[in-house]
Amino acid sequence: MGQRVVLVGDGHRVEGCGADGELVNRFLAHLGSRAFSAATVRAYAYDLLNFLRFLAGRNARLAGVVAMDLFDYLDWQQRPANTAGQAVVRLGAGRGAAPATMNRRIAAVRGLFEFAVMTGARAENPVPAARRSTGLRISRRGLLGHIGPGRPRSGGRLVRQPRRLPEALEPEDVAAFVADLRTFRDRAITLVMLLGGLRAAEVRSLRLADVDMGLRRVRVMGKGGKERVVPVDGAFSSPSWPPTCARNGPRRAGRRSASWCCAARPPVSR
Repeated sequence: MGQRVVLVGDGHRVEGCGADGELVNRFLAHLGSRAFSAATVRAYAYDLLNFLRFLAGRNARLAGVVAMDLFDYLDWQQRPANTAGQAVVRLGAGRGAAPATMNRRIAAVRGLFEFAVMTGARAENPVPAARRSTGLRISRRGLLGHIGPGRPRSGGRLVRQPRRLPEALEPEDVAAFVADLRTFRDRAITLVMLLGGLRAAEVRSLRLADVDMGLRRVRVMGKGGKERVVPVDGAFSSPSWPPTCARNGPRRAGRRSASWCCAARPPVSR
């Protein structure tokens, strides 16, 4: 059985990773006990699985990891993925992992080793500290530079990430894309993400009771369990609203807790 992530009763865990997998699963259970969301624990599981696969390719163990292994891990992630013989190839598979992805994985590995230090499995954390400034002096804050650097923080980014401005779509491109969608549900999902700025996971978690068509607003549960109310444009109203949801949602109390995306059942447009 290969190394993989599985869903068990109390969350996501790694499987087929031997003794190192046991430490990772204890760490994932620790995150769950600290009320980390299921999506966060799942992301940690896949990031740590990626690191365990790197170690397996070198016949290494977590107990023997040193700082230089982390830099080798960054080089390993930048190698293009082997797509030979695959019928479906993910876009960007030939470029390696993005800087943001590598920094996220390093953060997961840092958290794992910090947990190992706390539990006595290791004496020190081998993940190197990132350089936070380009100068040799400790930066000071305040208008006159009279405030100290403040509380030191752990972590940081090992890979420099480019700061890119967001690119806006042309109205003609948006109209052509929406017009190509075949169902009311697909148009509603697209417009609430486009006009309300919702993430894909936030749209999937919407319930019928969260959507107020009269006031044109949507109640969203975002990252970290933070709730917010998002106003949506009038274009989201009648032409894009799935008829099944509009007819059955407000009248039946049981339906109000149903998933908004799945209230109407046609297949998603491709």
